[in-house]
Amino acid sequence: MKVTGVTPILNVSDVSASLDWFEALGWERGFVWGESGFGDAEPGFASVRSGNAEVFLCRDGQGERGAWMSWFLDSRDELDAAYQRAQELGCEIVQEPRDEPWGVREFHLRHPDGHVFRVGCESA
Repeated sequence: MKVTGVTPILNVSDVSASLDWFEALGWERGFVWGESGFGDAEPGFASVRSGNAEVFLCRDGQGERGAWMSWFLDSRDELDAAYQRAQELGCEIVQEPRDEPWGVREFHLRHPDGHVFRVGCESA
């Protein structure tokens, strides 16, 4: 077996609100299923993208809330900018940026549905 990619699926309570949350942090909207052609129905499934990374968002299904995931950024400058943006937006910061003994500088950010993202980069 050779896996060519992994796309996490997050269980969220509100796809539109989750899209807005990710977009405010710099992710781009991918597809949105149920947004057009289905009247005013709330989307049930969507994706966000950043670089080569993609995350699916599923309303009230496919897994449990409270998943943990790591996002790796290219540099300390990008990490600092992401941390500053999260603070400006009033996002819940679970852990302030710090250098970890395994060579990663990271901070932890909680999504409104309880998912925690370890946002990091090489600490050197």
